[in-house]
Amino acid sequence: MVGPVVSLDNLTLGYRRHPAVHHVTGSFAPGSLTAIAGPNGAGKSTLLKALAGELKPLSGRIRLDGVRRRDIAYLPQLAAIDRTFPMTVLDLVALGAWRSAGLFGAIGKADMARVLRAIETVGLGGFEARTVGTLSGGQLQRALFARVLVQDAKVILLDEPFAAIDQHTTSDLLAILQRWGSEGRTVIAVLHDHEAVRAHFPQTLLLARECVAWGATAEALNAEHLLEARRMCEAFHDDAAVCAA
Repeated sequence: MVGPVVSLDNLTLGYRRHPAVHHVTGSFAPGSLTAIAGPNGAGKSTLLKALAGELKPLSGRIRLDGVRRRDIAYLPQLAAIDRTFPMTVLDLVALGAWRSAGLFGAIGKADMARVLRAIETVGLGGFEARTVGTLSGGQLQRALFARVLVQDAKVILLDEPFAAIDQHTTSDLLAILQRWGSEGRTVIAVLHDHEAVRAHFPQTLLLARECVAWGATAEALNAEHLLEARRMCEAFHDDAAVCAA
């Protein structure tokens, strides 16, 4: 049996020592497609930031097995992307080649070929010279997926990747996501659409500041667990005690 690629050991996360995610334990298998679901304020994006290395645990730890931080690709929510920066689609997608070229290295012919191929794969052929500020939300998300394609990461983190984009774009990007899974990449995505989760993600972590359920999606998202997750989030208040862990 192949062991997990990412493991959470009694993980607690928070801001200014006020916990946002409490004592979560579990693991993600290589090649698995896992959704992180839960009500608003459940700590889903906080957990994803920690997996990306952007937030340090208050207690517990995140263990990586067979991957390094540089092997993890993180795609934040569209709202977090600065669209005023004067960058073209080609420039944005080429950022995915930093692992081979270095942060300040020149993009070689082989990497540039991968960049152009990724742009075609996501349906943005002909948009290479367009600045990101002129793109629709769906077009920008396609470009960001192309950057992840070029990055060639083993673990892919996606925060609400299908929010505020059209159905055609969603279908195209879901096909890329399924391809990542078939290639043995581990995909972890924060999603609010439970029907999309049921249709495309075999595994689900249902979060409500704590782990409500983690396993096969049909079981994790059953009516009892969803009701419990909503109850737990409604009971939480921002003046909760400072985490002593």
